Amino acid sequence: MPVNPDDLIESMRNLGPRSAQQLASVGINTIEKFRTMGSVVAYVKVQRGCTNVGMNMLWALEGALTNTHWEVVAREQGPRLLKILEQYEKDNPPPAIPADRPAV
Repeated sequence: MPVNPDDLIESMRNLGPRSAQQLASVGINTIEKFRTMGSVVAYVKVQRGCTNVGMNMLWALEGALTNTHWEVVAREQGPRLLKILEQYEKDNPPPAIPADRPAV
């Protein structure tokens, strides 16, 4: 059965093939899964699993969920999202790297 282009993550506002690939690389490969998880959790997963992930990704993810341009999200929702992110990271620290294994 052919895939409906509207069902692809890269069809969401602010997200393209690279964002979709980064999300898929951490197990977020459907819009439904992304919506259920939310922008902050998705951002943390991508940030921890990929390289060169900046705050624009958080703005883009939130904008994808709310159909808002990422720059508007950064300006109008940035402080609120940063507080949520800070609390989430505090409650869910990354796993410790064993001393005998080098950091990536």
